[in-house]
Amino acid sequence: MKKGEHIEGVVASVAFPNKGKVICDEGTVTVKNVIPGQTLDVRIDKVRNGNAEGTACAVIKESDIVDESIRCEHFGRCGGCVYQPVRYEEQLKLKSAQIEKLLAPVGGDYIYEGIKGSPEVAEYRNKMEFSFGDEVKDGPLSLGMHKRGSFHDIVTVSGCRIMDGDFRSILSATLDYFKNSGVTFYKKLAHTGYLRHLLVRKAKRTQELLVDIVTTSQLDTRAEKALLDGYASLIMDMVSDGRIHGKVAGVIHTVNDSLADVVQSDRTDILCGQDFFYEELLGLKFKITPFSFFQTNSLGAEVLYDTVRSYIGDTKDKVVFDLYSGTGTIAQLAAAVAKRVVGVEIVEEAVKAARENAALNGLDNCKFLAGDVLRVIDEIEEKPDILILDPPRDGIHPKALPKLIAYGVDRIVYVSCKPTSLARDMAVFNENGYYLEKAAAVDMFPGTANTEVVALIDRKG
Repeated sequence: MKKGEHIEGVVASVAFPNKGKVICDEGTVTVKNVIPGQTLDVRIDKVRNGNAEGTACAVIKESDIVDESIRCEHFGRCGGCVYQPVRYEEQLKLKSAQIEKLLAPVGGDYIYEGIKGSPEVAEYRNKMEFSFGDEVKDGPLSLGMHKRGSFHDIVTVSGCRIMDGDFRSILSATLDYFKNSGVTFYKKLAHTGYLRHLLVRKAKRTQELLVDIVTTSQLDTRAEKALLDGYASLIMDMVSDGRIHGKVAGVIHTVNDSLADVVQSDRTDILCGQDFFYEELLGLKFKITPFSFFQTNSLGAEVLYDTVRSYIGDTKDKVVFDLYSGTGTIAQLAAAVAKRVVGVEIVEEAVKAARENAALNGLDNCKFLAGDVLRVIDEIEEKPDILILDPPRDGIHPKALPKLIAYGVDRIVYVSCKPTSLARDMAVFNENGYYLEKAAAVDMFPGTANTEVVALIDRKG
């Protein structure tokens, strides 16, 4: 095989996170964003040391596990979902097999409990961040998700199947409104333009909505006020005429002049209503603001946290450390039956929210500390009986792992949003007298390649 050559092959298997093994007459090629069973036209992009990598240019024959009746109109162009047209029971089989294969080298004789599906497969997302831009250079205004493989092109995803129906209505109305206004979107390279993002959130239990329009400050103050007042009125009118079925808690304007292409706030103004709502999860109440960290699948989160709670086991008279605690969801679930819970989180806004939520739920045995786990655990005099670890995608910092192991706790519950990181960290635990007792996958993100894993790690002897 040579670079630039096209070959025809069949996807034999797909490893996490969606790296396909394509078999052809000439050998095997690694191709991303494919589905097992597809026959593909593949362009060879790289050949090194006998290993070939390529790009799928066309599907010659579709896989038997694909159901065309559920295919999203944006699939393939939008960079979000890679398994979207795959029948859900087949998605679960595929993801479960990927996790089992990842954990096999480090799991020993552990119990793999399989994968738990999401209660909702469609319209499960309670939060979306859309970007303003264009799909082709100098084309009409778009509002949606990044095109697959592109940092600049934006696909308007008004038919997206994994987001709430109200989000689709708000996206379409917002795009039409700002198209007619004549204002421009922010161009990242030139650092000019006004429109940046649209952020929408919805509480599953209360059906309350937050709508946050994110812009730069590059517009005349008087013109901006008229534009945003009109936008807030549009959103409220959509409730009145039935285009929005939920209740709008607030319409917000966030100013972001950062050069980075992320949704962040230099200033936030309330256009109408308020800048928060409350969501309920497993009997607890949580205050949600536009920038709160909260699982994007509310009902799936209940499955995840219920699994975590069962793995934690008996916490009576025990001190629990919840490290990488976010807004304290797991900590508060543990606090209901523990002697004391200490949460550590590097994001100060999340720590503030965790403290507010603990007070909201009447929990006085939770303590939340702001800072890097690597450093903060050296400052805590108290020692844990149980560790709960819910690190970011890259897993636990290599220098923090020895410190956690030195606690010598009998039980560790590890919640992983990137199973390859869990497998890497598990190898270190194995070397230091710990073993994997059991693990379960939880599908929080149907249609995508992502899967959460909950692992119970015990000390040998």
